[in-house]
Amino acid sequence: MAASEQKTVLQFPPSFSSTLSAKVHPLVIFNICDCYVRRPDQAERVIGTLLGSVLPDGTVDIRNSYAVPHNESSGQVALDIDYHHNLLLSHQKVNPKEVIVGWYSTGLGVTGGSALIHEFYSREVPNPIHLTVDTGFRNGEGTIKAYVSVNLSLGDRPLAAQFQEVPLDLRMVEAERIGFDVLKSTMVDKIPSDLEGMEISMQRLLALIDDVYKYVDDVVEGHTAPDNNIGRFISDTVASLPKLSPPAFDKLVNDNVQDHLLLLYLSSITRTQLSLAEKLNTAAQIL
Repeated sequence: MAASEQKTVLQFPPSFSSTLSAKVHPLVIFNICDCYVRRPDQAERVIGTLLGSVLPDGTVDIRNSYAVPHNESSGQVALDIDYHHNLLLSHQKVNPKEVIVGWYSTGLGVTGGSALIHEFYSREVPNPIHLTVDTGFRNGEGTIKAYVSVNLSLGDRPLAAQFQEVPLDLRMVEAERIGFDVLKSTMVDKIPSDLEGMEISMQRLLALIDDVYKYVDDVVEGHTAPDNNIGRFISDTVASLPKLSPPAFDKLVNDNVQDHLLLLYLSSITRTQLSLAEKLNTAAQIL
C-alpha cells in the first residue's frame, strides 16, 4: 500500500520584476558620487533616498536623490529617520510631484544589511527600487544596477526576501556623457574644456558613422541579413540632415567656433575684473 506523502514546497510569488523597469537620470548618479566623496571618514558607503515618479507604462523614473546619515555595526543599520523625513518635506516643497520611489547604496551589488534598509523603505512606498552604484569605477566602468525585493515562503510561512535585478535605462545627452566618461576615469589631470569636449563628441560621431558604413556594406555584399527597421532609421537620419555644400558647412562650423571663443574670452575678462575688484576691496579695508 502506497502511503501518500505531503511535501512542503518553496513557493515563489508571482513576480512583477519581469515587467518592471527603471530609468535613472544622470543627475542622480552625479549626486550619489558627490555624496560618496563627501562622506564621513569612518563611513564605508553612502545610503540615500531616491525621488521620482512612476510613468504611465509602469517605468520607475528616478530623477533626484539625497543622502541619509546612517551607522552600521555588526550587521545592524541605523538610519537617521528624522533627517530623512525633514529633507523629504523640503524637497516636496520645491517639487511636489517627486515622491519616494526607492533607495540607493554605493558599492557592488546587494549586501547583508540591504534587507533591513529595504524593509524600512517598503513602509515608505510599495515595491521600492534599490539602486546600487559602484563608485570605485573598477576597470574604468561604473556598475549601476536596480533591484526589487521578492518574498519567498516555505509553505504558508514567510521565509526570506530575495533581490531580483530589473532592467535599468541610463540615458544621457552628449554633455552628460562627456562628464560621465570623465567621472569614470579615477585619475584625470583636468576637466576637458568645451573645445576638447566637442572634439571627443566628433570622434564618437565619426566612429558611429564608420559603424553605419560597415553595416550598409555588409548588407549590400550579402554578409549581413537586412533589417527594414534599421534601414528606415538610417534613411530618416540622412533625410533630416540639411543639404549644405562643404564650403558652407565649413563656414558654419568656423562661425560657431569663433562665437564660442568670444564667449570664453569675455568670461575670462569677467573673472579677471572680479578678481581685481576683490583685491582692491580687500586693500581698501586694510588701509
